Amino acid sequence: MRRTRILTAVLALAAGLLAGTPPALAADGTAKVSLAADTYTWKNARIDGGGFVPGIVFNRSEKNLAYARTDIGGAYRWQESSKTWTPLLDSVGWDDWGHTGVVGLASDSVDPNKVYAAVGTYTNSWDPKNGAVMRSSNRGASWQKTDLPFKLGGNMPGRGMGERLAVDPNKNSVLYLGAPSGKGLWRSTDSGVSWSQVANFPNVGNYQQDPSDTSGYASDNQGIVWVTFDESTGTSGNATKTVYVGVADLQNSVYRSTDAGATWTRLAGQPTGYLAHKGVLDAAGGYLYLSYSDKGGPYDGGKGQMWRYATATGTWTNISPVAEADTYYGFSGLTVDRQKPGTVMATAYSSWWPDTQIFRSTDSGATWTRAWDYTSYPNRANRYTMDVSSSPWLTWGANPSPPEQTPKLGWMTESLEIDPFDSNRMMYGTGATVYGTENLTNWDSGGQFTIKPMVRGLEETAVNDLASPPSGAPLLSALGDVGGFRHTDLTKVPSMMFTSPNFTTTTSLDFAETNANTVVRSGNLDSGPHIAFSTDNGANWFAGTDPSGVSGGGTVAAASDGSRFVWSPDGTGVQYTTGFGSSWSASSGIPAGAIVESDRVDAKTFYGFKSGKFYVSTDGGATFTASAATGLPSGDSVRFKALPGVKGDVWLAGGATDGAYGLWHSTDGGASWTKLSNVDQADAIGFGKAATGASYQTLYTSAKIGGVRGIFRSTDKGATWTRINDDAHQWGWTGAAITGDPRVYGRVYVSTNGRGVIYGDTSDAGGGGGTDPTDPTDPAPTGACAVTYKITNQWSGGFQADVQLSNTGSSTWSGWSLGWTFPNAQTISQTWNAESTQSGSTVTAKNVGWNANVAAGSSVRFGFTGSWSGTNGKPTAFKLGDQACTVA
Repeated sequence: MRRTRILTAVLALAAGLLAGTPPALAADGTAKVSLAADTYTWKNARIDGGGFVPGIVFNRSEKNLAYARTDIGGAYRWQESSKTWTPLLDSVGWDDWGHTGVVGLASDSVDPNKVYAAVGTYTNSWDPKNGAVMRSSNRGASWQKTDLPFKLGGNMPGRGMGERLAVDPNKNSVLYLGAPSGKGLWRSTDSGVSWSQVANFPNVGNYQQDPSDTSGYASDNQGIVWVTFDESTGTSGNATKTVYVGVADLQNSVYRSTDAGATWTRLAGQPTGYLAHKGVLDAAGGYLYLSYSDKGGPYDGGKGQMWRYATATGTWTNISPVAEADTYYGFSGLTVDRQKPGTVMATAYSSWWPDTQIFRSTDSGATWTRAWDYTSYPNRANRYTMDVSSSPWLTWGANPSPPEQTPKLGWMTESLEIDPFDSNRMMYGTGATVYGTENLTNWDSGGQFTIKPMVRGLEETAVNDLASPPSGAPLLSALGDVGGFRHTDLTKVPSMMFTSPNFTTTTSLDFAETNANTVVRSGNLDSGPHIAFSTDNGANWFAGTDPSGVSGGGTVAAASDGSRFVWSPDGTGVQYTTGFGSSWSASSGIPAGAIVESDRVDAKTFYGFKSGKFYVSTDGGATFTASAATGLPSGDSVRFKALPGVKGDVWLAGGATDGAYGLWHSTDGGASWTKLSNVDQADAIGFGKAATGASYQTLYTSAKIGGVRGIFRSTDKGATWTRINDDAHQWGWTGAAITGDPRVYGRVYVSTNGRGVIYGDTSDAGGGGGTDPTDPTDPAPTGACAVTYKITNQWSGGFQADVQLSNTGSSTWSGWSLGWTFPNAQTISQTWNAESTQSGSTVTAKNVGWNANVAAGSSVRFGFTGSWSGTNGKPTAFKLGDQACTVA
């Protein structure tokens, strides 16, 4: 969890995509392609969160106007009416993919319509482009951009410090930007249109997380990390005189100007040996509050302090809520209550175990209380309650021993903000979500305040692989940091990520084409197996056994009938197994690190690709033979897939600008290939339901066709293409995976590197009458039935249950509706594999589209989470329509 977020984009974009300059446009323009986008509706397959939110910014002059920035997934604006976040940077295109990383954000308090974002993902060679400042005069609905002469690092060490970008609260044409990499302090005097370096600023910073890192990632100088204005030293229309600047320098971390930036001096008497992560000024109280850590974060930090600086007298006061000797973490998240001067809060951002900590003071830091305290170790007393029913996966399916709890209060808690208009509302970002409360002041009265996810609409997962089986759940996802999910309803948050085991990152997944209940995934785990299997379409999992030497997930492929698997893990060579991976044998004839896939018809045929060579096995992965075909991409930035239903029909996308790059098709199992002349570049390929009258499945690709980058669809085997996204919906880099839906014509699932799983539906009526399998039916089944009701997990106030409904009759159900009554007034909060309604204690659970048909002798399973109080008794009677079921 701590390391994978750093490298998600890098691993996904390696081997050619990061090298060199953006590709030139095609010169001939001969491609047969419609560049006018089809009418598509784009949404996220809901996960809600999934990544690090290092910054939350409230506007100081307009109520309910707030923004969030993410490290790789763009910026968002809060919608108060729906309590959701709206993405603002989906227009960032392929060539500018790095501009989805946001290192600084500023909302203009003079003109609330204006908002600014400092963008760029890496300061080293991983991101070939410089950073930029984006400006909007309509709250992020559209943007203009000024490119900078240096890079910015939205996903670099130190990204939780800030804000690096700030608007003068008195003269809003003046902005400051703190730069990394020794580039210093920059200023704009024309509302962000042009920028120049503040030549007389005395310190460009010198702190490096790891000076020995030759990649340039951890060895970058973290630079200027925040800018704060003392608005009381200016008047409307005139530049604020006093400006404070934080610098990544353990000995010299805070500077000040008292003449609107004409001169700067190191603030006298300041503490040393620490980095000031945040500097928040309470002008009404006359204090600058500072949160310090010995490291730059967001993962590291072993010691910390809190300080208060009196702006009128220059007096420094150590207001640390914990003695330095007792800290094992640094402080970062920092906020003041603008309605109640003297109220200040801070976070122990790097306290990973047993939990993060939040501190609160109502007397300017003289005394503090904590969000939780030990009673008698390891027992805890919390000032809060947590309700994650809207995002139940935040428990991670864990059952920890005290003092750990689930869900956790958080980790990497570097953003913490009290609403400047509402003392009861606070939001804070974690490594996985945005949490918030609307009754914060209960803290002061001795009551408990309630913390809930406030993250709906903010989707920040990095997607490595996608699969849409012909039956079962419509979508399975392989994700960075949170592993991946079985999406039974795209409009609802899944109840849990893949567990048993919980991979930190899932690198690859596959299902058996003719037996979609069999699913395999591979991934990364610091200590544990790297392979897992499911026999119920990904609902439940069990771990396989790693062969010797495995260090990472690599790619994995399932035979078309699920009888065997081929795995190409990191750290060792390609392996094959029959059964479910209890033992593995080394494949021969194929190099280590090859990408592997399966034929979707012949259970013994598997394919591989490595360094320009295509490999084929016809004996279940035991031996591979290199194809004689030439002209394929020489690097390993390649994705390929075999077409369902046709043996030996394979499509391959990939390449790099300095060599072969495009889309290839083979109809003879890779023995020969035809390069499509009408595709300039392609990076992912997928298949979906055929159009009406078409004999071949619909193709989808993330590609450059006719000189235009986009998401394209072909209903005629690649002869012609239609761009189906538009310039407002580009999502940066989309090259990891793409797949259509085999059950819904026109539906396509698109991977992003930080904006989650995007899916699109077409308004094209020529799709062959496909229906949405996630729409519930209204069944009225009859017949004999049996029910097994099992409570699979229970905690204080909540529980999870599994229901198995069996058809014990003699005919197939074409839909089902199961009813029962809870004996103790339990309440369902989240259901999967079914649609549920509840009236009082009476519950009705109906099928979703894909599990409507239940053959005689077969069963269907669904589950739910719920709440209980006092007693959690099991229902004793179930009815299928009007038919009573046997209760097992």
